[in-house]
Amino acid sequence: MIDSHCHIDFDDFSEDRAEVLERMHAAGVQHAICISVNLADFPRVLALAKSRPNLWATAGVHPDYQDVEEPTPEGLCRLASDPKVIAIGETGLDYFRLQGDLTWQRERFRNHIRAAKQAHLPLVIHTRAASADTLRIMREEGASSCGGVMHCFTEDWETASAALDMGFYISFSGIVTFKSAQSLREVAKKLPLDRILIETDAPYLAPVPYRGKRNEPAMLAATANFLAELLSIKREAFIELTTANCHRLFNRLQ
Repeated sequence: MIDSHCHIDFDDFSEDRAEVLERMHAAGVQHAICISVNLADFPRVLALAKSRPNLWATAGVHPDYQDVEEPTPEGLCRLASDPKVIAIGETGLDYFRLQGDLTWQRERFRNHIRAAKQAHLPLVIHTRAASADTLRIMREEGASSCGGVMHCFTEDWETASAALDMGFYISFSGIVTFKSAQSLREVAKKLPLDRILIETDAPYLAPVPYRGKRNEPAMLAATANFLAELLSIKREAFIELTTANCHRLFNRLQ
C-alpha cells in the first residue's frame, strides 16, 4: 500500500514519529507522501522525506493558509528540483472555511498549475465547496497536461467525471468509511479501477473503526479493506492496483 497523502511532519507526531513509521511498515504501507501546506514548513517536510527511503514530499501552499508567503511558479519549480519532491501541491480552492474576496486563492491555484506544467510533475488538488471554480481553473490553465489527483475526494459524480476527463486520479480517505458517506461510496463504484488512490490525510479523518482518533499511515489498511469489499475486489488485488496507480501518477516514486 501507498499512503498518497499524509502530514506526518505535523506536530501531532512530534512525540512518537518513529513509532508511527514502525507501525506503518508493520501494516504493509510501503511508501507515504508527505504533503506540503506552506512554504515556511517545506524544509521540515523535505527533511522528513529525506530521512527515509520510503518517504516523499510535495511542494505547495494549501488554500486555507491566508496571509502567508505566496508561491510563484518559479519558486515552486526550484523546490521541486529535489528528486524527493514528487508533486506540486497541496493546492486548490476552499470556499468552506474562508469567505469574502478569494481572488488570491484562485491566483495561488493558477500558479501551482503553471508550476506543475513547467516542472512536469502532477498536482495534488484540494477542493471543498468550490468544485465549479476548481474545474474551471483547471481547464483554463490546461491542468490536463500535467495531471494529478483530486485528494480526499468528497464531491459528486459530475465533478469526478470532469476530473477523470482531464486525466486526474481520485483519492479516497477514511471519509468513505463513514456512515454519512453513502453518496461518496456511489461515486467510488463508478470509478475506473485504474484511477483510484487511497490516503489517510493523517492526522485527520481516521477511518472506521478508528474514527475520532489521530489518524496515521498504518490505518490506511482499514480504508483499503473497506473499498475492496465495496467494489467486490479481493483485498490483495485492490492493494496491488492502487499501488500501481500511485506509481503511474507519481513517476518519481521508486
